[in-house]
Amino acid sequence: MTDATHLRWKLEVPDPQEEALCAWLEALGSSAFYREADPPRACYAYFPPDQAPPEPSGLTDFPGVHLLEAESFGDEDWLAKSREGFGAFDVGARFHVRPLWDETPGPAERMDLVVNPGLAFGTGGHETTRLCMELLEELATAGRLQGPILDIGAGTGILSLAAFLLGGRNLTAFDIDPDCGPAMTELMELNAHLLKGAAPYESFVGTLDHPKVQGPYAGLLANILLETIQELLPRMADVAAPGGWLVASGILAERTDEALVSLASHGFRPEKVLKEGEWIAVLAVRES
Repeated sequence: MTDATHLRWKLEVPDPQEEALCAWLEALGSSAFYREADPPRACYAYFPPDQAPPEPSGLTDFPGVHLLEAESFGDEDWLAKSREGFGAFDVGARFHVRPLWDETPGPAERMDLVVNPGLAFGTGGHETTRLCMELLEELATAGRLQGPILDIGAGTGILSLAAFLLGGRNLTAFDIDPDCGPAMTELMELNAHLLKGAAPYESFVGTLDHPKVQGPYAGLLANILLETIQELLPRMADVAAPGGWLVASGILAERTDEALVSLASHGFRPEKVLKEGEWIAVLAVRES
């Protein structure tokens, strides 16, 4: 063990508490946070050597959250510990997702996506990302991925990449987080074996009011929190083409009715809802 001692918390976290807990931990110095893809789907938070962790008593503000284990380890164990719990998995009918340290290709009939877990939101491991990718597959099968398409709050850009690999073109991805710029670039580099020199989408760091947002768009992707979707819906309605689709996720299943009413009140007619665990994704169409 070296003098540089890291700390890892293993947590039991109900889905409705995940976003708020992640924000709280990050504000108090957590350097990484992720949830296991497979049951029991424990969550892990990491704290660097120079950062005192928050008081565990603060977790009582998050109903149902429990600290299961606190483990210290040295620099030599950092990579091994950070990689525990994230293995390869299939998404929908077309994709296989694996972390960059797993060099075993996926099944030949699936597109083999490589991701860097923890760099930014959007590695395919969260239900909301998987649900959006499944809806993109359905849109592709129905011939509805003709561009232009705008990915709002793109994170790593995994949804734009998936849309491109499914045949979508003229894609633009953006996020307000500056860290997502390098994350999008890295995701394209990690998947050069699929892209074969193609540039899948244009990207920028900014907001929906950025000058590069040029509608009307035939499709919108918004895998973000419901509150953010509700704030952006008036602008989404402005840039969406009549008859264009919106894939919206980051929505807890317990708020399905609220989400559907919000979409409909801004001219997006809900067409389909997919559910996994405590989360949903909605496919809606911009009414003329």
